[in-house]
Amino acid sequence: MSAADGGIPKVGISLAYWPWFTYDQQVEMAVLADDLGLDGVWVSEAWGQDAVSMLGALSVLTENVRLGTAIMQVPARPATSAAMAIASVDVMSKGRLTIGIGPSGPQVSEGWYGQPFGKPLKRTREYVATLRQALAGENVPVQVPEDAEGVSGLGKPLRLLVRPERTSVPIYLGASAPGGLKQCATIGDGWIGFLVDPDRPGPLLTPLREALAEAGRADDEGFETCCIVPTSVAPTLDEARDAVRPWIAFYLGAMGAKGKNFYVDLVEGYGYGAAAEEIQDRWLAGDQAAAAAAIPTDLLDAVTIAATPDTLQDRLTRFRAGGIDTLLCTPCGDLLGTVRALGRARHAGEA
Repeated sequence: MSAADGGIPKVGISLAYWPWFTYDQQVEMAVLADDLGLDGVWVSEAWGQDAVSMLGALSVLTENVRLGTAIMQVPARPATSAAMAIASVDVMSKGRLTIGIGPSGPQVSEGWYGQPFGKPLKRTREYVATLRQALAGENVPVQVPEDAEGVSGLGKPLRLLVRPERTSVPIYLGASAPGGLKQCATIGDGWIGFLVDPDRPGPLLTPLREALAEAGRADDEGFETCCIVPTSVAPTLDEARDAVRPWIAFYLGAMGAKGKNFYVDLVEGYGYGAAAEEIQDRWLAGDQAAAAAAIPTDLLDAVTIAATPDTLQDRLTRFRAGGIDTLLCTPCGDLLGTVRALGRARHAGEA
């Protein structure tokens, strides 16, 4: 996490996952970001489009832009399978890949992938260790317990047959809880946050800085602090705010159960607990429009970039001042117009 030094952060785009965008829209935005010289194109996965397939396509359709996952889910695939995919895409993209991983949440981990959610820190730590071991070309121990039902006993340690383009592929972690932030500072090459308010560092940025200092990495320029930010550039602020509302409503309303939603807990830490509960209640009652309408304007302005062309530069600068190295902007509203505006802002920031 480098110290804020003025200017704007590096700017990339997040293509999220279907059905937020179609495949054609994702490709169009990715190619445009590549042409404009933006820092990165990142993809996510939930329980629909997977991240790896999209990265494979983008490795062919783009030439220079960094490619990344934000986030690749730990329960979605064994670490050895993830290592195969990572090495393959790194070769296909000629060394442009950065991997962001995270444990997902209990509803998706158990409901979709059939994997227990318990001990997410331990699972993530072991997952990262196996990824690094496999990508380094080391022998990986047998991955099934000896006493597991149906085990033949014939498994043996194996070495990944393919090598990534580089000797080391960066591995970033998505985390929001104190334990996850501390672990990220210890074993990660970077951090990917969401719903980050750079003006209220207490819930996320302060504990991350403290954990980096404790790990002896306070001045580690190799650690990259990133955040995913719903972003819209429109003729008026009201239009821009309305374009980003669905994202905030969805994550507060749908991404977790009542009483077990990491994003509701995070927003409560910013001082919007009552609003977050109202948004979640309206969503769970089936009224998505009312949930979006219930989002306070100051909360929208805190955790998104809703801007006009004249205010975009200031909105980007705010994140840099808060210590964010790289923004992963999820275009909303006028998708291509927003990507082009980010490209202009990036080049203006370098002037």
